[in-house]
Amino acid sequence: MALIDPEDRIIEVNPAFAALIGRGVGELVRTHLHEIIDPEGMPPGLFTALVHGQRERFRVEKPLKHREGHTVWSKVTVSLIRDPAGQPLYTLALVEDITEQRRLGDRLEYQALHDPLTRLPNRTFFFERLDAACLPGTEDRGNRGGSGRPVAVAEERRVGVCYLDLDGFAAINETLGHHIGDELLIAVATRLRRGLSERDAHLVARMGGDEFAVLVTDSVGSEQLTALAGRILEVLERPFDVAGHRLVVTASIGVVERSVHETTPTDLVKDADSTLYWSKADGRARWTLYDPDRGAHQLTRQLLATALRPALERGEFTIEYQPLVGLADGAVHGAEALVRWRHPRYGTLSPDRFIPLAEESGAIVPLGKWVLEESCRQARQWLTEFPDTETFVSVNLAARQIWDSDVVADVARALDSTGLPARLLQLEITESALLGPGGRPLQALQALADMGVRIAIDDFGTGYSNLAYLSRLPVHVLKLDGTFIEGFRDPAPPTAGHSAAAAVGGGGGGGASDASSATSSAASPATSSAPAERPALPELHSRRRDADEQIVGAMVQLAHTLGLTVTAEGIESAAQAERLRLTGCDTAQGWYFARPGEAELVAAILRKGRPAPSRR
Repeated sequence: MALIDPEDRIIEVNPAFAALIGRGVGELVRTHLHEIIDPEGMPPGLFTALVHGQRERFRVEKPLKHREGHTVWSKVTVSLIRDPAGQPLYTLALVEDITEQRRLGDRLEYQALHDPLTRLPNRTFFFERLDAACLPGTEDRGNRGGSGRPVAVAEERRVGVCYLDLDGFAAINETLGHHIGDELLIAVATRLRRGLSERDAHLVARMGGDEFAVLVTDSVGSEQLTALAGRILEVLERPFDVAGHRLVVTASIGVVERSVHETTPTDLVKDADSTLYWSKADGRARWTLYDPDRGAHQLTRQLLATALRPALERGEFTIEYQPLVGLADGAVHGAEALVRWRHPRYGTLSPDRFIPLAEESGAIVPLGKWVLEESCRQARQWLTEFPDTETFVSVNLAARQIWDSDVVADVARALDSTGLPARLLQLEITESALLGPGGRPLQALQALADMGVRIAIDDFGTGYSNLAYLSRLPVHVLKLDGTFIEGFRDPAPPTAGHSAAAAVGGGGGGGASDASSATSSAASPATSSAPAERPALPELHSRRRDADEQIVGAMVQLAHTLGLTVTAEGIESAAQAERLRLTGCDTAQGWYFARPGEAELVAAILRKGRPAPSRR
């Protein structure tokens, strides 16, 4: 307790107060209050109002100055004592030592704002600092950015984040144990703190798991952030020696830098996190700067992925059919079912826009069932109207349909409900999915083949290309990838000599030239700086055409030897169709015969007997 006169000098003090600040009672008498209690930080006007009799008391928490130099935190209650006339006379200060409470509070605050493993600021601390950096205002209210310069007005202030994730950290946890992973995280945090925080005063935080973030307040442009990201990669470049293991660690970094009035803390971190995963997708061990166009594309992907299942329930999907035409007789043998999404906002979406999303999300299973049932129902209608043609329908089958669903039961149910004979259903599965690890796809396809369903390997030649499997697989058809057909778009050699196709399958292929060859020739200027020994463009086209024809011819011969038929995709001209026929290819599809369309398109062709080549 201390009694204070109107001049703020101590009149009387008790021994407890004197002991609290390490002084004697006698030496405190006539001591000015400000020598013990720092007036800085006192709520403005409180003490003045009290000594002038405008209030009776107030309470504050204030640090007291101990004789030995340390701070004693106290809770001070100051009350006014009036004279008999009611005028202010003295003030009485009652002091309670709360130093231990403050220390406990500081420890709890530290624990709440720091990661217990690495001792770095945690996600909460990071967002507090980021929120402060993005607050509107004309100046920094005393804070300075990482560059040491005063913060500018809000429209000019900028902020940046480097968001990083350790590549392959999960493998270290799984193989060496989580205790080694923890020690590695501590070592990484130490390097980041010493290499960045101590040098540039940037905030380095652990966001969780093996993710860290570096905050740059008052940044000066994306170049500063990308240079910082490059330095982070350098800091982590040297191997880490952890518990007897020498570990090499790389990081993928997402970089975002922008004006504070253009963003929010949540959007900034969200975009940094997205960019981090772009960096991983682009090859890891690198930084990637945020690209708004790529971000918009990613957002569209996410919106589509979220809307897939509801769209199926709302009936937004439809199926188009593209005829599969026999090259020997020109008749339609079947049709491939191609699903389309009639999106209310984005219009008609082709499969490449949403099928990968459906496979990632698992929506491919219900979507695939719907396509299968609708396609079988349509094929049954063709059979009813054209019983002599026995036109089959070819449906694409995703690998996830085999893993996540009983595809054999699904097919049996579709055939039973529609009345379609199994021989008129063809299922297409990619080569990589068919020959991938595990035996479940083979078992399922064998069961389907035993039912009488035709099995086709789609995009053959682009996956494993394990020819030894072909003789043991339950496969009926090889569908050649369109890349093998590209060379067939070039005109056949004008000479009467034998072409590569003749050498493999017989006969030179003539036909109309397509525009790509003429364009390629015209694009070779006379002033080309190419070395003299480099083959001319027409010669390169010729070599590629010959190689493509040899490859296709060899694959056709191999397939026929194994009792398989071959279908070519992407046929765009009569010359292509004729040259493929000469290789022995059985069926083909492409815009030359017909573009994908409604089921009535196939029915109309079946009525005519054969498709009319499209004129382009």
